Amino acid sequence: MPEETIRIWDGSGGTFVDGDGNFYRPAQFTEDALQSLEAAINGEAFTLALSLIDVSGSAADEIWNYDEESSIQGSPFIVKLQILDEEDQPDGDPIVVFTGEIDNLDVSDEAGADGIRSMVNIEITNLFTLRTVTNGAVLSDVDQRARSAVLNPSAADDEFCKRVPLLRDATIKWPNW
Repeated sequence: MPEETIRIWDGSGGTFVDGDGNFYRPAQFTEDALQSLEAAINGEAFTLALSLIDVSGSAADEIWNYDEESSIQGSPFIVKLQILDEEDQPDGDPIVVFTGEIDNLDVSDEAGADGIRSMVNIEITNLFTLRTVTNGAVLSDVDQRARSAVLNPSAADDEFCKRVPLLRDATIKWPNW
């Protein structure tokens, strides 16, 4: 587990300092990062894959070496939204919209006219990862109960698989306004 927290914000410009004095480094994500985040937040995706682009070769080498020496797998990953006022200053506390753990990290290099640019790819898992069954089958009643117990340990026993067949004969009546 890494000893240092890395904080980044999506954009260019200078370092952002939050109300607690934490420094956020500017970074540039791929164009599809927002869609990937939305899918993960809504539980539509069971893993979140993000890529930092235009990373200098030296920074990418440092990231790679650090991950080789002390793996970042299992490190917490938190996405927050910060509301800004009309002068682009923080307005209130940031809102946590996604939490997960880093599952994998890799670095890829690309040579171009401007030199070598690197891309850092990370895969993040969260509780929705438990939805997947490796063979692609539908969860059985036993699997559903086990999954529910992990996702919501304080809840009563999940009876979803018992209740759904009972709805087969039910008639849905919409309100008559």
